[in-house]
Amino acid sequence: MTRYPNLFRPLDLGHVTLKNRVLMGSMHTGLEETRDWNRVAEFYAARARGGVALMVTGGMAPNREGGVFPGAAGLFSPKDIANHRVVTDRVHAAGGKIAMQILHAGRYAYGPDCVAPSAVKSPISPFPPKALDEAGIEKQIADIAEAARRAKEAGYDGVEVMGSEGYFINQFIVSHTNRRTDRWGGSYENRIRLPIEVVKRVRAAVGPEFIVIYRLSMIDLVPDGSTHEEVVQLAQEIEKAGASILNTGIGWHEARIPTIATSVPRAAFAWVTRKLMGQVGIPVITSNRINTPEVAENVLAEGCADMVSMARPFLADPAFVAKAEAGQADLIAPCIACNQACLDHTFGGKISSCLVNPRACHETELVIAPAGTKKRVAVVGAGPAGLSAAITAAERGHAVTLFDQAEEIGGQLNMAKRIPGKEEFVPFVAWFERMVEAAGVTVTLGRRVGAEDLQGFDEVIVATGVLPRDPGIEGQGRPNVLSYVEVLRGTAVPGRRVAVIGAGGIGFDVAEFLVEQGQSPTLDLPEWMRTWGVTDPETARGGLAPEGPRPEAPQREVILLQRKPERPGKRLGKTTGWIHRAALKMKSVEMRAGVNYERITDEGLWISKGEAREAPELLEVDTVVLCAGQLSERSLADALEARGVSVHVIGGADVAAELDAKRAIDQGTRLAAAL
Repeated sequence: MTRYPNLFRPLDLGHVTLKNRVLMGSMHTGLEETRDWNRVAEFYAARARGGVALMVTGGMAPNREGGVFPGAAGLFSPKDIANHRVVTDRVHAAGGKIAMQILHAGRYAYGPDCVAPSAVKSPISPFPPKALDEAGIEKQIADIAEAARRAKEAGYDGVEVMGSEGYFINQFIVSHTNRRTDRWGGSYENRIRLPIEVVKRVRAAVGPEFIVIYRLSMIDLVPDGSTHEEVVQLAQEIEKAGASILNTGIGWHEARIPTIATSVPRAAFAWVTRKLMGQVGIPVITSNRINTPEVAENVLAEGCADMVSMARPFLADPAFVAKAEAGQADLIAPCIACNQACLDHTFGGKISSCLVNPRACHETELVIAPAGTKKRVAVVGAGPAGLSAAITAAERGHAVTLFDQAEEIGGQLNMAKRIPGKEEFVPFVAWFERMVEAAGVTVTLGRRVGAEDLQGFDEVIVATGVLPRDPGIEGQGRPNVLSYVEVLRGTAVPGRRVAVIGAGGIGFDVAEFLVEQGQSPTLDLPEWMRTWGVTDPETARGGLAPEGPRPEAPQREVILLQRKPERPGKRLGKTTGWIHRAALKMKSVEMRAGVNYERITDEGLWISKGEAREAPELLEVDTVVLCAGQLSERSLADALEARGVSVHVIGGADVAAELDAKRAIDQGTRLAAAL
């Protein structure tokens, strides 16, 4: 008997039955643009073997002007169709089903040929769009229908029409971007004419026995967005037009409200989908921040949806469904919604991957195979680098002993998990614990290991992490000065007024830790909605609360300082940096750049400005917290090398960089794969 009866109940679509209620949602990975079709095929086939009922590809452009960027993948030629056939054949051989997402970017396209209902430039693209005339609109509709026909020819089981997230179709629906006065604009009935016509034409192009998913924006989170009544009206019209399934879209890319980052509560928007249940006669899928079988099962059991879409959890673990079905949910590598290797890579023009699973999108390149020669391997340091190396080496058949001077594994992850909004790091560390056990790694904790303790091992891996950098400020030895380690480990409590020295990733984390009052909003959905100004689109258009964000008062007064004369937080994650900056701004954190730290006294911190050290000023604070960077902890590696012992140095011990679990895990995994 499965623990997840709703999740594993088949879904009958009439002409085809899906074997469970799990959809792998669409992700931009950059794989199709590599033109390495074996690599693309293996990515999807691995997820098909893992038990997903239906997958949706990253968005394929219906035409050149609709591509997310110039040269974006699409089905434009017989050769393209043949290439995609490699993917669909591989997926079908693995027992899966796959739909192709058709994505027209509209004004979000990152190129000069972008088109839209009106010439309203997007804040996330430098190119103003050209407003379409009647002939232009007809061309876009025809091209989308033709893309669907070609998808069927390429062997896909269906298509998903992207009607949400602020892309082309969504731009017609909302008056925020549709300023037309002809039959394609003005009234709501006119503005939804385009999506209805698109679905009608797609259905006509593919015939009755083909899955047509329509991704409907159910809460826009932008000014002048749709009301709930309008969402229901469009959903019913899309059903009549021939859609098989409705998928949930949440927010626009330009919305200033986080929707998929780790600080967003789990299943934060399932209530939005639930409001549509019973209003249409076709299945409805919910999405966003669903990352465990338990959460997915609860969403279905509570009647929020007929099916659950998870995207990035399938980067973290392609066998998610199979493990859940086998009662091994504790072995599922957890998506922590960090965005660092998936979305940050996508928007940086890199191939996507996953912090938790470096093999994601690199399945053909990073192969974990049984070792030809079994070795005794010592790993010193149980942070992300050491843990990844130890688990991978043990899975390959090596005898691995893992050492750490701490009483628990996790390294700096144990500090990260205390940051409000980073609660996903708690199950992440728990997963590492379970994987170490399952892989048969011998663990020795609470012991500092010296070079003399590592005799007799065939390979020694040093993953001893980092030490806080000493900023050398006069007076930093005073009792009113703390390190970030003391603060985050809870060994010292800062006062009411705090100056944080260093505005990198750790400085921002510490600031968020210091200002949060009581329970983190990430664990309290109503509070999170109040904090960010989200409300029911039944009461306010677009789901934006008229009163705006209403965060709780900050627990402390915090000043965040940095030496660099640039905007604090500029170097944070590409897709999450704005969230951290906005969160601190809402908590009245003062941020200053281009400052010098002159000295610390009982009264507080003395600073000056610029290279000339002008305008000396006393910041009257109770506590100064040092977040001034890290240095590699290499003492063990140096001692071993002095003895002539060959060592592998990985993670922070190799390169001291802030919040660098992504690089550490990748490095540890790749090293162990090659031992």
